[in-house]
This record gives sequence, C-alpha cells and structure tokens, in this order.
Amino acid sequence: MRVDLFDFDLPSDLIALRPAVPRDAARMLVADGGGFSDRIVRDLPTLLRAGDCLVFNDTRVIPAQLEGTRGNARIGATLHKREGLRSWRAFVRNAKRVRIGDVIDFGAGVSAEARERGEDGSVLLSFAGDEPVEVLLERAGRMPLPPYIAGKRPTDDRDLEDYQTMFAREKGAVAAPTAALHFTPGLMAALADAGVATETVTLHVGAGTFLPVKAEDTADHRMHAEWGRIDAATADRLNAVRAGGGRLIAVGTTSLRLLESATGEDGIIRPFEGDTAIFITPGYRFRAIDGLMTNFHLPKSTLFMLVSALMGLARMQAVYAHAVENGYRFYSYGDSSLLLP
Repeated sequence: MRVDLFDFDLPSDLIALRPAVPRDAARMLVADGGGFSDRIVRDLPTLLRAGDCLVFNDTRVIPAQLEGTRGNARIGATLHKREGLRSWRAFVRNAKRVRIGDVIDFGAGVSAEARERGEDGSVLLSFAGDEPVEVLLERAGRMPLPPYIAGKRPTDDRDLEDYQTMFAREKGAVAAPTAALHFTPGLMAALADAGVATETVTLHVGAGTFLPVKAEDTADHRMHAEWGRIDAATADRLNAVRAGGGRLIAVGTTSLRLLESATGEDGIIRPFEGDTAIFITPGYRFRAIDGLMTNFHLPKSTLFMLVSALMGLARMQAVYAHAVENGYRFYSYGDSSLLLP
C-alpha cells in the first residue's frame, strides 16, 4: 500500500509535552461497532467485561541517550538494541565523524568503541570496562524522550518517573510502552473488582519505533527487530482466557506485536523468546488479540498502519479526525484510545 494513504494533518499544539495528572484522568476515545464515545481512562472497568484480560508490557526504560566526544567532534548516541553483554547497537548523531575503531568518550568514566556499521545506518558500540552497561548508563545516560517531545523542551527530573509505567520491571527498553502510562494502582484495583484479569509480557522497545517510514510503499519498509519474551505459564493463562470466552486486549502496540509474533495460525499463543520484526499493515489477519488500548500515533507511521489494520483505514481516519477536532492530546504523553473491532 502507498505510505501516503496513512497521512493526516495534525496541529502541532496537540502534541502533549506532559502526561495527564493523575494518569488515569487522561481522555480516552472509544471506537467500536457502535461508533465513537468520548470517555476517560478511569472509565475502563465499565467498558470491559468480566473475564476479559488486559496484557501489559513490563519493560523498563533505561537512560539510553548519551552525549560524548571523539576528539573535537560532539557525538550523540541513542542505544536501541542489545547485541551482547557489552555491545549495543545505536543510532548516532554526527555519525560521519565516527570511524570504525574510534573510541567515543561519554563522560563519567564511560566510553565505547565503534565496531561496525549496520545496513540501517546504526553503529555497534562496545563499552569498555567490567561494569554492566546498565550501570554505566545510570551514570552517564539520560532518559530518551521521543524526538517530538525532546525537540520542544529539555528532559528533566519529572521525566524519570513520568516516562516509566507502573509495570516497568525488566530493564532494556529505550522507549516506553506508552499506552500503559495511564494506569494507576486505583485503576488496577477497580479493574480487578470488575473481574478483568491482567497479564504482563516483555518487549524491549527500540529507538526504531520513532524512525520515519521513508519508503513510498509499505512493501519496501523494513522494521527494526526488538527482543521479546512470553513464558509458558503466561501463554497458558492467555489461551485459557480466550477458551473461556474472554477477550485479550493488548495495552499498547508493543504488547500486540509480541502476542501476534507468538501466535500460530491456529490462534494458540506459544512461549516466545527472541527477536521480532513483525510489520502489521491492512490485510493482516489478527490471531491473538481482540482489542487494543493505545495512544494516538504519528502520521504515516508504522503504528498508524497497525491500528488501521485492526480497525480499517477509513475507520481510523475518521477516529483521528474526531480526535483532532475535539482536541485530544497526541503521542507518548497524550490521551488514549480503546479500539474494539
């Protein structure tokens, strides 16, 4: 399909720079077979059924944004995927100033050697020393806010908490699974009282999620791989939900992509551990999920293509037109949508 089919006009003042306070007070646009309704996230327990299950991503964002020097050249690096114990693939700003074998000094006693270039333009960085890379990042890194926020204001101490979900446990993401930023302990208790189950899976979100689609046709775009895991016990419980007539609602496109990667043509979710580069566009037949809770996405992005595959392109164009007209806040810190095909 032509990528320009997924374009739409978005006023820049609708891009959220801070999350709603409290988190579950964010607005939520509900789209199902009955049309649209304007709700708030706190209404979620009344919108789901007893026996349904929400599936969250428990990845934790690491401070993966680094600023350093090679000689007199300033070099910026955003880690996006672990390749080994001390090696991470990174997107590098001013990459033309970095040659293979160069050592970049990121300050605070943290340095890394450029080992190779990837076909996607990334650079493989090998960190010096014996400490875990996560320890080095805590010392020298900062929270990697999405470019559409970072370009409008600097990262600050509030982001250290704001850009983590309440489920964040497994370190390794360089972007938050932002649909889950709306959840609070109070909302989780209300969901449990309503008979809605919850499960967690792990997908370490990479910086590739922010890269623009440069191809003119979706067939020519290649997704960046991300590492994920669903253990056997979780897979069994998820299968039992559907066998009992409940619906699996993915909280975020990251959970959705992992679930679909782990599910066979027979609709059975199996244990999964490894990389996935699944690219979901209209025409895809969903096997694992029955609905999606997600924020509002960039024009011409792979994520807008995904929601269009779930609900239909014309339907999502109407949903987003309603969101723009009614002042919904977009992107990572923005409002939510509940999509029930």
